[in-house]
Amino acid sequence: MNNLSHVAIIMDGNGRWALKRKKPRTFGHKEGIRNIKPIIKFCQGRNIKFLTLFVFSLDNWKRSRKEVSYLFTMLDNFLKKELNYLTKNKIKINFIGEKKKLEKKLYLNIKNVEKKTSKNLNITVNLAFNYSSKGEILNSFKKIIKNKKITNLTLDTIKNNLYTKNVPDPDILIRSGGYSRLSDFLLWQIAYTEIFFIKKLWPDFNANDLNKIIKKYISIKRNFGAVNV
Repeated sequence: MNNLSHVAIIMDGNGRWALKRKKPRTFGHKEGIRNIKPIIKFCQGRNIKFLTLFVFSLDNWKRSRKEVSYLFTMLDNFLKKELNYLTKNKIKINFIGEKKKLEKKLYLNIKNVEKKTSKNLNITVNLAFNYSSKGEILNSFKKIIKNKKITNLTLDTIKNNLYTKNVPDPDILIRSGGYSRLSDFLLWQIAYTEIFFIKKLWPDFNANDLNKIIKKYISIKRNFGAVNV
């Protein structure tokens, strides 16, 4: 049976979910963020120690100013509202992504939540916000170049300078919404990750769907490049 310590999710389909109901895209984002707590709770129940959620891509800046502003405000409010819940349930929040371009209020809120949940050990939830995997890898190389003590470039050197340096690579990557693409998400980390593309839009995705995927994952024969006869 395959071990399972890390699940990563591209939460796609919020806008389309809302438009299907003749609602503004922001309504879909609101429903989508409500879906996060039940998924965290399920992962805690399964003793999954790491959950990484793709919240906002660097490419999402191409969307309308109104939608981007709404997403930022929604995250800011979510963190303020749920801080007590996160602390009570021993949930550690870790942000991965560029903190540039963020409003000072949101930046300070992010730092506050990271600090106040830093000792929580039940589950670590990585929020990929203002995130680009290509940017993450480039940033790793920049840090290595600046570090005069590093004289030998290895795979571990690069890995140890990524945003996810203290996090195991995902065992499972799920993308909701019906598209079969990675969208610049954890490209370094998913070399041997089992990937599941599902048609359900994110607000419709639930713990039962995740449980079905985990059952499929458990039955997969994982060779990591080797050949087992």
